[in-house]
Amino acid sequence: MAQKRDYYEILGVSKSASEDEIKKAYRKMAVKYHPDKNPDNKEAEEKFKEAAEAYEVLSNSQKKAQYDRFGHAGMGGAAGGGFGGGGMNMEDIFSQFGDIFGGGDESPFGSFFNQGRGGGGRRQRRGTDLRIKLKLNLEEIANGVEKKIKVKRHVACKSCSGNGSKNGTDLKTCGTCQGSGQVRQVQQTMLGQMVTSSTCPHCSGEGKTVGAKCGDCFGEGRVLEEEIIPIKIPAGVSNDMQLSMSGKGNVPPRGGVAGDLLIVIEEEAHDLLHRDGNNVIYDLYVNFVDAALGTSVEVPTIGGKAKITLDAGTQSGKILRLKGKGIKELNGYSIGDQLVHVNIWTPKQVSKEETELLEKLRASPNFAPQPGKAEKGFFHKVRDMFS
Repeated sequence: MAQKRDYYEILGVSKSASEDEIKKAYRKMAVKYHPDKNPDNKEAEEKFKEAAEAYEVLSNSQKKAQYDRFGHAGMGGAAGGGFGGGGMNMEDIFSQFGDIFGGGDESPFGSFFNQGRGGGGRRQRRGTDLRIKLKLNLEEIANGVEKKIKVKRHVACKSCSGNGSKNGTDLKTCGTCQGSGQVRQVQQTMLGQMVTSSTCPHCSGEGKTVGAKCGDCFGEGRVLEEEIIPIKIPAGVSNDMQLSMSGKGNVPPRGGVAGDLLIVIEEEAHDLLHRDGNNVIYDLYVNFVDAALGTSVEVPTIGGKAKITLDAGTQSGKILRLKGKGIKELNGYSIGDQLVHVNIWTPKQVSKEETELLEKLRASPNFAPQPGKAEKGFFHKVRDMFS
């Protein structure tokens, strides 16, 4: 699969671009590559879709922040994967973004972008988003996982095909707006006639009115259903990160575009391992005999165990690195490490026999602390780990 282009590059704007600048840039691209202006031109159509996908993300403050931090991987997958703007069709684009070109006949772009799209150029309404929290353990975060979640959401009523009328056939053209969904008012001003358009109050902009109502949805055109949705979570996500599945939210009453399903990641704490970015940390406690003489021990890792060797004379605070035993980088190919922090365990109570043995060793020259230049203090070790 070809590498997806940077959204800012597609629209020709910088990361610091304002909302207005992003909107103007998209408008310019959409005018240039609009299918009506470039008939039977597949390349222009793809560029039109690409610009719409970029605008969908960059015009949404939450999605933009997520993209700025994690890139395309932060949108939950590549185009067509169900997350973010991928897999948009032309109807999605015209319904969701038609308003940026201006509305009605008075707009210099209105007739051009509304022609041939049906419904008198009315913009399709968009349903509300759904937000859920998804708990993941450390192993699922490290390797990625596919989850199936149960969601209650509003979907189009099958009995009336989502229009709210009995059998889906008892719809009438609105007499107030004549099916346009808009009412126009003409006012005389010092500069001449001023024409303004507003949503028709009688049909709420739908252009149609319901006669006999559907018995299943009572005229709303949607019903509440429970659905099991598979969600593919990429490796390397982090706590409070938000992913989105396009079109898996609620549909609006009597037809329109479904909102998105927003998935907020919640990390579950591990009993033994602690996450630090893409690294994981394990505190290993050993007695001073093993530290003095050396030993082999097993330590837990993500999804398994690893055997490590402690050299004779290991000091408390020593950090051992297990390469590649951490978490995969979300927007890349590198994998973090597991850091094993060695702690020398000192017993809080000793028996009489143990006391006598320790007293004999107390006076031994080998038991007197003799830190050399090679022995680094705690702050030096921390500095070295992150330098």
